Amino acid sequence: MPRPAWHEVLLLMGLAAFATYILQYDLVSAQSPKPAVYAEFRSKLALDGHDPVAYFKTGKPTKGLAQHAASWNGATWHFASADNKAAFEASPQTYAPQYGGYCAWAVSEGYTAKGDPNHWRIVDGKLYLNYNGKVQRDWEKDIPRHVAKGNANWPKVLSK
Repeated sequence: MPRPAWHEVLLLMGLAAFATYILQYDLVSAQSPKPAVYAEFRSKLALDGHDPVAYFKTGKPTKGLAQHAASWNGATWHFASADNKAAFEASPQTYAPQYGGYCAWAVSEGYTAKGDPNHWRIVDGKLYLNYNGKVQRDWEKDIPRHVAKGNANWPKVLSK
């Protein structure tokens, strides 16, 4: 039987290393709770880079800038201005979205889903995100009930 060429051996070693990495990642992520703040896969950027303070000041989603970044609760937050960054740093719980930016409807139903920074609502001085427009409309049909259920489920849903 002929010996494999060196490039075949390297290819097999690379495939084996990749498979080991994937298996380890799946095992670790299956055992670890979800992060307290939602961010896209392999990112720590909260709100997809939107400024949480801007929702309260301007009444609309506003992209933040990396030059005005802060770290809080395991995530990186971007702000449209130094003033917004300072306001957040002084009181992050005031401005950060409820349920770590996960979908408020999903949390009220006992699971997590991505919260979309473009589907939001401020209720009783708190910022809530939802997965999409339809989900938000359903959530808005009975906000007090969904908030109460979400509060009861949070943060237990992170370990599901």
